[in-house]
Amino acid sequence: MKKLDKTELLLKGSIYKALFTLSIPIMINSLIQTLYNLVDGVWVSKLSSVHFAATAFVFPVNFLFVSLGIGLSIAGTSILSQLVGANKIEEAKLYSTQLMAITLLSSLIFSFIGYLLSPVIIRLMGAKGELATLGNTYLRITFLDLPFMFLYFTINAMMNSQGDTVTPTVLSGVSAILNAILDPIFIFTLGWGIAGAAWATLISKAVLSIFGFIMLFGETNRIIPQFKGFKFNRSIIKKLIAVAIPSSIGQSGASLGFIVLNGFIGSYGTATIAAYAMVNRITSLVMQPAMSLGSALTAIIGQNIGANQIDRVKEAFHKALKLTILIGTVGGVLLVIFDKPIINFFMQSKDDPTVIELALVYLIYISLSMPLMGIFSVLQGIFQGSGNTKYSMAMEIGRLWFVRLPMILFFKHFTAWGSSGIWFSMSFSNLVVCIYGYWIYRKNGWQRRVLHEEAIT
Repeated sequence: MKKLDKTELLLKGSIYKALFTLSIPIMINSLIQTLYNLVDGVWVSKLSSVHFAATAFVFPVNFLFVSLGIGLSIAGTSILSQLVGANKIEEAKLYSTQLMAITLLSSLIFSFIGYLLSPVIIRLMGAKGELATLGNTYLRITFLDLPFMFLYFTINAMMNSQGDTVTPTVLSGVSAILNAILDPIFIFTLGWGIAGAAWATLISKAVLSIFGFIMLFGETNRIIPQFKGFKFNRSIIKKLIAVAIPSSIGQSGASLGFIVLNGFIGSYGTATIAAYAMVNRITSLVMQPAMSLGSALTAIIGQNIGANQIDRVKEAFHKALKLTILIGTVGGVLLVIFDKPIINFFMQSKDDPTVIELALVYLIYISLSMPLMGIFSVLQGIFQGSGNTKYSMAMEIGRLWFVRLPMILFFKHFTAWGSSGIWFSMSFSNLVVCIYGYWIYRKNGWQRRVLHEEAIT
């Protein structure tokens, strides 16, 4: 199917076909992005468990800064897909131009601030000794890749809004191969250690974004940015930010929550941090199909709302929900059955057997809630695709700040569960937030089209 036929598929074709057509490339893309982290993790874990723990410890900090870019990307996908669904292509070009401009500007600002504040942030998080030194080295370099990452987010939003999920996947594949090649060279051959892993990722993302920018001006892109005579448009930026802010708050709120969560986990020791990071990367890999369906749903929802087809929107939601529950259930069962071989494969360093033991316990807990992770993704897809990102924000923040963290504090100070209290809290919070999200869906508040109507008139 030609890329330009994707809109017809999303608006008139089989829902299942549309979900699979869009989600399979997204899944491959997500797997590639996960492999970025897994490849780094595998190589870094060969150095020591402390090196591996350092990469996990600083990840939420970097993601806090990245959250603005993600928020703008979500806003772009939502608004642009609605414009495409309404067949307002010229207006979509204006929005894509403004989106790229404010994304690049914000990324440069955040990259500069993050680099300067990195040592302070690490110290405030309570890291000491080797963990603090390694974490600061890794974090500072990752801040430098923010402009490339933000640019790719924008490219991804523009392509996804049109139903083109293949182009970002091809770009990610090339970038991942380059990263896999550079990692062992920089880490071991050149002797750069943990800094080598960060530099390999930065260079790979730079290549990814540069080639993506070039491909934006190809014939297959219907909403090519128009930079000739460019000026910032306050009206368009205001509308983009209106959708982006709740998403960014949700993402940044979640990031802050994970920073606090890392502090709690760190209080149980470096081995617990390493186990937590390892299992999260494994479950992220297994849940990519379900998560990809949620991401694919965003464009399907957006275009059909733009075409005023609410019944089709609901049909897409329910079919995506069934598929993600099935995937999560099968994935969870497989992880429980093959738990030891999987953990041993991804934890190459055997210098601390406690990491393996803790990871096996965490894997059992999180496997039980894997269907809920898929449901969470689908609920996010419908709220973000409709432009009602305040609901996705509430789910992101509520899961961590109002359920997970209070429960962890309770188990830490009033029970003898140890780290198992953390694992239980994480699984139970997924259940609570999914119940809340489905309640919001049933209330039909997400159908309000105020943002959509303002965006395309």
